[in-house]
Amino acid sequence: MSSSTASPARRVPHASVALLAAAAFGCAAVGWAIEPAPLPPSAGAAAPTAEEIKANRWETAIFAGGCFWCMEKPFDSLDGVISTTSGYTAGDVEDPTYYQVSAGRTGHTEALKIVYDPKKLKYDTLLRMFWLNIDPFQKNGQFVDRGTQYRTAICYNSPEQKQAAEASSKAVQKRFDRHVFTEILPASAFYEAEDYHQDFYIKSPGRYNSYAANCGRIPRLNEIWGAEAGGALLLKEHGKKAAAEKQTAE
Repeated sequence: MSSSTASPARRVPHASVALLAAAAFGCAAVGWAIEPAPLPPSAGAAAPTAEEIKANRWETAIFAGGCFWCMEKPFDSLDGVISTTSGYTAGDVEDPTYYQVSAGRTGHTEALKIVYDPKKLKYDTLLRMFWLNIDPFQKNGQFVDRGTQYRTAICYNSPEQKQAAEASSKAVQKRFDRHVFTEILPASAFYEAEDYHQDFYIKSPGRYNSYAANCGRIPRLNEIWGAEAGGALLLKEHGKKAAAEKQTAE
């Protein structure tokens, strides 16, 4: 994936004006909204400390879905997400840099660590959002990004998360009658990526939009998931449920 001037940049072909404009508003095509929207509630939020997570009884989830630039926004948009942090996991080198990981020599994959409130958001909903934003049938890569550093994975933190992850993977295999390459692994050391990678869609919208428009993610997700692609329908469903629960509580 491309990056800031401080890191290697991937050259991408020039996109059409229409495609870039659509990408600027969060992706165009079947099931994707093409209108500007306010930033999600957790966008730009600092990751809470372990003490804060424990005190608030929040939980964490880790997903590897290829380029972490494109995985933050879908999860930030879910009510109940406290923070999202881009980083590296499932590797063999301690505290790796982007240069090391992007070279594919550390065993890590780009991943997203999510802190969420289980009272507002179920792990199963996070799993659904994950699947709707990846190509589970691509081995060792996602879309234009190739290599084990972009492989997909669900890294579980508990037996309950493992059980839910395995069940969701089986459901995807059954639905499409195809082998799913997404790994299901116990959570291991997660190393936070460099600051310029965090909230990239907010900090560097031009670079983000160009990458999103040219990486092949949008057409491939639409091909696989149709109207569900990207989680637009899931967001509406979850939003209605959250609003109803809030109204009941009041």
